[in-house]
Amino acid sequence: MQTTEKHTYKKMKYDDLEYFKVAPGVWGMKIVFVNIYIICEEVEGDYVWYLVDAGLKGSGEKIRKLAEHLFEPGTKPAAILLTHGHFDHVGALEELLGFWDVPVYAHTLELPYLKGLSSYPPPDPMVGGGLMSLMSWMYPKEPKDLDGKVHALAEGEEIPGLTEWKYLHVPGHSPGQVAFYRENDKLLISADAFVTTKQESAFSVITQKQVLSGPPKYFTIDWIAAERSVTMLAALKPEVAASGHGYPMYAEDLQLALENLSQHFKEEAVPDYGRYVREPARANRNGVQYIPKRVNNPFIITGAVVVGAIATFGVLWGYRRRFSS
Repeated sequence: MQTTEKHTYKKMKYDDLEYFKVAPGVWGMKIVFVNIYIICEEVEGDYVWYLVDAGLKGSGEKIRKLAEHLFEPGTKPAAILLTHGHFDHVGALEELLGFWDVPVYAHTLELPYLKGLSSYPPPDPMVGGGLMSLMSWMYPKEPKDLDGKVHALAEGEEIPGLTEWKYLHVPGHSPGQVAFYRENDKLLISADAFVTTKQESAFSVITQKQVLSGPPKYFTIDWIAAERSVTMLAALKPEVAASGHGYPMYAEDLQLALENLSQHFKEEAVPDYGRYVREPARANRNGVQYIPKRVNNPFIITGAVVVGAIATFGVLWGYRRRFSS
């Protein structure tokens, strides 16, 4: 667990739930391999809370249970705030909207993927880094159809109903990805602009080994924009970072790692091969307009051939022994 003299995150349990406290008024919960967050703020003498992202499909009841544990039975958020619309961040959205009649907000450039207008560019299994990347061809990229229920965040940085927080447009991983920032204690919910584990690796996902990393490679469609986003966030010198994947990081450990990522982004974050490495996908308010051609990774293809050959040899050898005995 990451600790400093000033900060720590605290793991907690309630019934079958495991969650963590990030900082005053901010809690998180890991749902398989992605995080949701709950933020609470005092507004005109009353406490209101907001849900940030909606996790994986089927996790709605778990999210509602956490909210009712933190607040009271029957509670509902003032709104659901989406960092972006990838499948692991919006999976339980329809289920949650069945519980709660509340508005959903996202950046205007994310709306095509939340109103049924456009699919995301395809994830890229050629980027390497581990099994999570290799399996990414199976990850859903189709849009949600929430027309009438999802609204654009206002131009600027204001979040409806919140006074202590603002949103920051951090594209690259997706066209309209946003981070959320509380300036009074420099707390950053960084979405997938950067994450605190190696999300491409199934081993890192399982162990949650903490290492500050660039955006998940397999879904990042514009590496130039992704680098600009990390540089902008590093300039904030955040004291706390709660990312879309991995546990929170704090203070000097966070700032040094984020500055290093910013200064060495191409070496540390950008894959050697990939569909979007040399040329980004292009999108506008209507959705995706251009997708580059697929680029093969010879190391992954060679590895797949070797694994396939070994597996085939094993099957044939098994049959030979069976029928020769």
